[in-house]
Amino acid sequence: MSGLDGIAQRTQAALSQIDGAGLRRVLRAPVGIDLASNDYLGLARHPLLMDRMAAAVRELGCGSTGSRLLRGERECFRALEERFAAFKGTERALYFSSGYLANLAVLSTFTESGDAIFSDALNHASLIDGMRLSKAKRVVFPHANAARLSELLAGETGGAKFVVTESLFSMEGDIAPLSDYATLCREHGAALIVDEAHAVGIFGERGSGLIEASGLADEVFISINTAGKALGVCGAFVCGPEWAIEYLIQRARPFIFSTAPPPTVAPAIDAALDVIGNEPARRERVLTLAKYLRAKLGVPGCSQIVPLVLGDNARTLAVAEALQRRDFDVRAIRPPSVPEGTARLRIAINVNLSEAILDRFVDALCAASS
Repeated sequence: MSGLDGIAQRTQAALSQIDGAGLRRVLRAPVGIDLASNDYLGLARHPLLMDRMAAAVRELGCGSTGSRLLRGERECFRALEERFAAFKGTERALYFSSGYLANLAVLSTFTESGDAIFSDALNHASLIDGMRLSKAKRVVFPHANAARLSELLAGETGGAKFVVTESLFSMEGDIAPLSDYATLCREHGAALIVDEAHAVGIFGERGSGLIEASGLADEVFISINTAGKALGVCGAFVCGPEWAIEYLIQRARPFIFSTAPPPTVAPAIDAALDVIGNEPARRERVLTLAKYLRAKLGVPGCSQIVPLVLGDNARTLAVAEALQRRDFDVRAIRPPSVPEGTARLRIAINVNLSEAILDRFVDALCAASS
């Protein structure tokens, strides 16, 4: 048996295990009413964003041609980073091609051997992988449990301490106790890192996220802010003090060794910030619809992400498929995206929905679940 045959054999065996556990994923294009995407504000197809991106293609071309430290830098990136830093209330921002790369960069660059990272048990895979790339010790605390985090922080001595959390958890739809974490970080000399991927554009008076809504702009060391969800485009901004952003430019491997994003995305993101600033009713409407659906389903919480935990993988798949046949684009979320035994439908509310559509969805869900 050749080496490749052996690899193929063990890979097929692993795929069989995936099938047996009901965990096979299938690539499926969008069909029907969107209850699955992260396009909360409906900006991905907003005319202003599309017009600015189309115009930018003719002016700037399609590709950046290299990393930003080579020939990939553009004035539009610098201007957008300045605007986004002001949006977040920080000294500086740095734009990455994706939120995944941004999280890898932050957690592998600032942490060193002897440091400790305190991570919420339900943090996103990109945060976990960033910690794995670091040389720091990783300490996992129970989800959103500030009391246990306090105990763990008190028991750790030695190097620098970092507390890492999402502000709005992507699969639970709940909000981290950021004010409690900020207090603990002050008491224990720790630095707070917050992933605002699902909060930016939705929460806060200006729509900049839950850090703003909590009044903690001066308490957070670094925030990571995705532009591919509520902002409707792609990439992510790391925001923080001037010295920290400069250090990322000098040392963050995911930044240094990645081709820069297409420059055409910058005008589109700039347009998204215009819409968020000029049309606050969009985010208000999203949260109103989420409150409506939560009340109909008896699911507590206040965010636009509404999880319906069904538990069993096969049952969750069956319910999702039944809803898809009724023209509702709902996806089954299974391990490893969520813990074992907590397979769910992740309902994501967007501004293009209505109470009437949600009423029809609840009826379809009841029929599919019976």
